[in-house]
Amino acid sequence: MPSLHYWNYPTEIFCGPGALDVLAERCKLLGMLNPLLVTDPGMLALEPMALIREHLLQADITFAVFSDIDSNPSLDDVAKGVAAFKAGKHDSLIALGGGSAMDAAKGISLATVDEQGLDRYQWSNVIANYPSLADFPHLDLPRLIALPTTAGTGSELGREAVLTLSEQNIKRVISHPQLLPASVILDPILTRGLPPALTAATGMDALTHHIEAFCSPLYHPMSCGIAVEGIRLIQQHLCDAHRDGQDMIAREGMLVASAMAAVAFQKGLGGVHALAHPLGARYHKHHGLLNAILLPYVLVANRQAISEDIARLARYLELKQPDFDGFLDWVLHLRQRLGIAHSLSEIGLDTEAATWVGEQALADISSSDTNACALSAADYSQIFRNAVHGVLPGMSA
Repeated sequence: MPSLHYWNYPTEIFCGPGALDVLAERCKLLGMLNPLLVTDPGMLALEPMALIREHLLQADITFAVFSDIDSNPSLDDVAKGVAAFKAGKHDSLIALGGGSAMDAAKGISLATVDEQGLDRYQWSNVIANYPSLADFPHLDLPRLIALPTTAGTGSELGREAVLTLSEQNIKRVISHPQLLPASVILDPILTRGLPPALTAATGMDALTHHIEAFCSPLYHPMSCGIAVEGIRLIQQHLCDAHRDGQDMIAREGMLVASAMAAVAFQKGLGGVHALAHPLGARYHKHHGLLNAILLPYVLVANRQAISEDIARLARYLELKQPDFDGFLDWVLHLRQRLGIAHSLSEIGLDTEAATWVGEQALADISSSDTNACALSAADYSQIFRNAVHGVLPGMSA
């Protein structure tokens, strides 16, 4: 069986060790003559950046690097990127890194063409004005190639970008069908330097995407099926990738599972993300880590609505106890094996802003509207308090 696979769902995907070798060819075929390479500052001295530079230089492709972005990229970061894009007379973009690089590159792509696009296509406006992909206006956005170096966000296969409004300490979801990259390269070699702690946090991020998509009340059986298999892949590969970062089978499995998650959550996300978005914006904590800590507390809050579906999922995963409790126990033990904190207090959060957190979680309709059951702002505040204190209702201490 060849190690390089070609897929077109929902865009073209090159997957396998050495998939990076197609980068220069794809740039030329897509007419990308002068791309802006968007990455985060921590990537500049790492192996993936050196490999990208080498491939582009050998192919005589002119490019520049923009890395002035935060781990939770803001609208201000995007504005700086737009200025760099225009100053360099760039015609396209390459995103290298995790979700921050992907989201920033998408924001830059949209804002270079439509100065009001970050407002026009924020989630509440999208829901009100663009009920299907065909309803969006064609914008002829710059072509984008995505090369993830983490296996968590799945942003490389998404039509959305999550950007922070720094002054308000809130995150905004931007959506447009043309934000989907024209080409995606899933090369596990680009992820082999990811430290164990980030492997754990990003892997749990991917797991949360799949679980929330699976539990969403929306009817989307194709995405539901993808979520089930994505969870199985994470069960199979995450601990191996965490234990040995050079395990290319595990690294590739996690890259595939992460990318699948972005397709799965077309079915929706839920309360974990509704809470993680405002917490990430306010406290500047890693999104995947917040998801990893919050996940069991939201599962318990949704128990009544999801127990039958979770039992079905547990049977597919061949858990020893194929019911909700067995699945919850699997999640808790997985977090423990990966060194994930059990409570938000362990990463420095307290309950002072609990009311605000609950209000912001409910207001995040991109996630709260598709939670498994309807939760109030007070419900979200209580889940947050539980997560700070490490209290799982119904579980013995």
